[in-house]
Amino acid sequence: MTRESSALNVARRRIELARSAEDTVDVLVIGGGITGVGAALDAASRGLSVTLIEAEDLAFGTSRFSSKLVHGGLRYLATGDFATAKESALERHLLMTTIAPHLIRSLGQLLPFSPGVTLRQRAAGAVGMGMGDLLRIRARTPRSALPAPRFVTARAALALAPALDRRRLDGGMLSFDGQLEDDARLVATVARTAASLGARILTRVRAVELRADGATAEDSVTGERLEIKARTVINATGVWAGSLDEAITVRPSRGTHIVLDAADLGVPTAALTIPHPGSISRYVFALPQQHGRVIVGLTDEDAPGPVPSVAQPTEPEIDFLLATLNRVLAAPIRRHQVRGAFAGLRPLVDNGSDATADVSRRHLVTVSEAGFVTVLGGKLTTYRRMAEDAVDIALRTRRLDAAPSRTSSLRLVDRAVPASRDLLDESTGLTDAEIEFAVRVEGAMTVDDVLDRRTRVGLVDADRERCRAMVAGSVARALADISS
Repeated sequence: MTRESSALNVARRRIELARSAEDTVDVLVIGGGITGVGAALDAASRGLSVTLIEAEDLAFGTSRFSSKLVHGGLRYLATGDFATAKESALERHLLMTTIAPHLIRSLGQLLPFSPGVTLRQRAAGAVGMGMGDLLRIRARTPRSALPAPRFVTARAALALAPALDRRRLDGGMLSFDGQLEDDARLVATVARTAASLGARILTRVRAVELRADGATAEDSVTGERLEIKARTVINATGVWAGSLDEAITVRPSRGTHIVLDAADLGVPTAALTIPHPGSISRYVFALPQQHGRVIVGLTDEDAPGPVPSVAQPTEPEIDFLLATLNRVLAAPIRRHQVRGAFAGLRPLVDNGSDATADVSRRHLVTVSEAGFVTVLGGKLTTYRRMAEDAVDIALRTRRLDAAPSRTSSLRLVDRAVPASRDLLDESTGLTDAEIEFAVRVEGAMTVDDVLDRRTRVGLVDADRERCRAMVAGSVARALADISS
């Protein structure tokens, strides 16, 4: 297949939307989250023709609300789910060494030996981190990517996380995992890579009805309906999968994070890993981010009922995160210091467990009675394997021939934002060049696309309001230039 430009923008969308109503593609993917764009890339890299449609924007749902970790499955080791832990470690290895080393860095994670962390939790954490390193070795991830776990002194722990309560601090255990530059950016980059191989990535096109041979869809911009014909169809809509496949029972689990100023925590250089009270398998993480922010998460709460467009954090969840974090700090973080909060819904497959924390994180790929394939469950780290499995089953179901998956060795395209002296906002680092790149290359069509899913300015309400007018002007100019 001829390599095309990876740029996504309104001009390309207009052309490819028209073509999608005229021809028949090999694979139609529904959903523009990480699993959907992963499936589009997997299929396109095999030489198949692909169209992906997304009702809103890339990374609109769960994919932008993660902890932004590419992790090796320490939690799954603690619960005895060795298969998921092994798969996570292998996929982390591929992402950090081959697929996206330009989007991921090594992040130290410190389990402090504080009075609020019991001896049992310390021992379990140390053993788990050691076992996690064995998985790293088995996956052949080099020490240069992920250093070995080690015990650290109290002085070293305080250097990494200055806000720790130094009274009776007995040092800690330091391990390493992968941290994404940004989860929504990963989605956009995978989508662009698929586009470079000829895939049509069409946002704001909503699937109304799915069939084995295509879908009825609606262009949300114009309101026009169109029929998209395909030889096989993959439903990768996550928590919304049941609205297109009634046989699927999704059990959404809400995961909430809060956003703090790094200065309030002494500008940590490692993440804090704090066990839930009484637990050896569940943790709250305080994760340093770009531009002086720390995100603290996450919760795992049942979220029954209608699936909202965007999930909302609850005050009890915010209180829980603060209380857990404050167990190890010298000066507690108060509610008024929370700069922002966000929540995502995990698309878990209901297995009858009493609590969502006990629901398996393994993914499910199934064929609907109508003949299309649905993929859900899993987690961000294993998106590539989920996508590969979904495409394999979709091709087998419709008896289509194609080459094997090659995404395990396919590097994602680079994100080369032009250097810019036009700094629009000092506290977020937002530049005019970054906004123009989002519109011209990453498929942003609105101000909210830029604020919430190409940059992460929107995570803090005050930042959003301060930057909104500036972003609106830049978006309008870029769209006008593309359309002229």
